[in-house]
Amino acid sequence: MSIEEEIKQAKFKSPHHKAVLNLLFTANWIQNKQRELFEPFGITGQQYNILRILRGHQPKPIPAVEIKSRMLDKNSDVSRILDRLIGKNLVQKNQCPNDKRASDINITKEGLTLLDKLDAAINNLDSHYLKLSKGDAKKLSDLLDKARD
Repeated sequence: MSIEEEIKQAKFKSPHHKAVLNLLFTANWIQNKQRELFEPFGITGQQYNILRILRGHQPKPIPAVEIKSRMLDKNSDVSRILDRLIGKNLVQKNQCPNDKRASDINITKEGLTLLDKLDAAINNLDSHYLKLSKGDAKKLSDLLDKARD
């Protein structure tokens, strides 16, 4: 369905304005689909993002402050999210040996198991809902990179 049909608006200030609205609408649409996917697993998109960051950095721990710099949503309250993940036994926090004020974070076996369960579902979500060929997905990603340059 076109963006015009989705938001019931026929006119836009410019093609750039239409593209930005379409991008924002689509990002929210994808986040809603992900929220539906994560709900049965008891996690949020931000928690999933942190688990992916930790898996990618494994087996080395990563400082909590570094996690924030890698988050998709830079406004996330990483400390609060980490506390929730610790409570679910998906991550563990240890005091950094070099800086007593900092914390090192690791993903647990339970966190890795959860990500393993989610991997296929996320891949299916990405390819099923976006309805783009691999070439189109690469082209879209390249255009989004260009837009941020």
